[in-house]
Parts: sequence; structure tokens; C-alpha cells
Amino acid sequence: MANLYRDTGIVLRVQKLGEADRIITLLTQKHGKVRAVAKGVRRTSSRFGARLEPFGHVDVQFYPGRSLDVVTQVETLDAFHVSLVGDYSRYTAACAVLETADRLTAEEGEPALRLYLLVTGALRALAAGERDGSLVLDAFLMRAMSIAGWAPAVEECARCGEPGPHRAFNVQAGGVVCANCRPAGSATPSAETLRLLVALLHGEWDVVDALPTGARRDASGLVAAHLQWHMERQLRSLPLVERTARPVDG
Repeated sequence: MANLYRDTGIVLRVQKLGEADRIITLLTQKHGKVRAVAKGVRRTSSRFGARLEPFGHVDVQFYPGRSLDVVTQVETLDAFHVSLVGDYSRYTAACAVLETADRLTAEEGEPALRLYLLVTGALRALAAGERDGSLVLDAFLMRAMSIAGWAPAVEECARCGEPGPHRAFNVQAGGVVCANCRPAGSATPSAETLRLLVALLHGEWDVVDALPTGARRDASGLVAAHLQWHMERQLRSLPLVERTARPVDG
């Protein structure tokens, strides 16, 4: 029992194992991504099955196993799913947050504190419902890419570093590009779209709120294209995210 350890984490994904068990994938505060077996959680008599669902923010005790650790205790810190599952826009945005975090943490056991805090903050904001879910998602994606080391250049040319603003955007080049460095086929988003990308990256929500809603869809498209180019794979949840601006709760 001396080998037991505790951590707090967000449940990213669950998979069935056998007749009654599940494999739980969590992004934890101290140990990064952890995959562990939760025994018997699919039985109706399970003491903590409902606590180990996606979007759950939990305090977990683990016992190290040979291939996978074993969950021995769980306490709920935040039940984000309660507020998310009834709202399609916020739910799909939250699914994209979890899938992105899962993809960005390929190595298990590697500390990922900044990403853990970013995921927790994004889910808390989505559960609160005070901002448009797609904007919260895009802000999360911009900052997650920054943590990963490949955020799009939005304030200077991605190739030569010349300060902007610049009007062209090229995913393969790394973001905005000046007139001299602009590759063929570059997009030409509006000035409002580019200002929105800058504001989302820096968390300048007063600027975000002041920009026209028409810029949001274009900004979301650029963020998604840049993310998936660097990941070299499509995210299944992104096409499901509702991008139409909706009134927020309250």
C-alpha cells in the first residue's frame, strides 16, 4: 500500500474492459496523462462509477499495476458534465477540448501542468455558459498550440518576423505572412478576423466581444486548419462544434 499515489485530473476518455471494468484516461496535475483500470465501475452497485465519466474533475488514488495502474478511490471536485450535456454547443466544444488534450499528450507519465490548467479552465468556462462555446474553444486551441510550440504567428510574419499587421495567412508557412513572403494560395482573412485571433491568444475578451460576429467563423476555420496541419490528423469532434453565435445563459 506504500506505493499508492494521489493526483487530481480531468477524465478525457473511457473505454470498456471486460464485462464490468473500464480503462480511464485522465490528464492529471502532476503525472500528465494517466491510463488506469477502474474495476467494476459498469456495475450498478459501483461506488464511484458515475464519478469517472468524461469532463469529470476528480481527485483520484491509484495503485501502480504491471501494465496499467488501478483506481482505488475517487472524489469529485467539479462535475462539469452536469452543465454541459444538456447544451449541444457547449457539449461539442468541450468534447473538442478533451480530444485535443488527449492528442497533445501522446506520452503517458510526462508532466503537463500548463495543459492541465488550460483544460480545467476551458471546461469551467464552458460549464459556466457566460461566453459563446466556440470562442472558448478557439481560445483554448490557440493557447494549447502555444504550449505545444506551434501556435500560429498572428502579429508578425511567420517567415521573416516583420511586425504586422499583415493580411495573408498560410497554414503551411505558420500563420500570417507579409507581402514579400506570401506563398501562392494563401488566404486573405479580414482585418477583424486577424484581430480576433490575436485577442483569443492573449485572452483579451473585451476586444473579442467588440468584434463583429462574422469574423468568428473565419477565425475558427483558420484555427482548426492550423491545429490539424500540425497534428497531421483530423479531430473527429471539430466538425460537430456549432459555430453560430448564440445568446449566452443569464
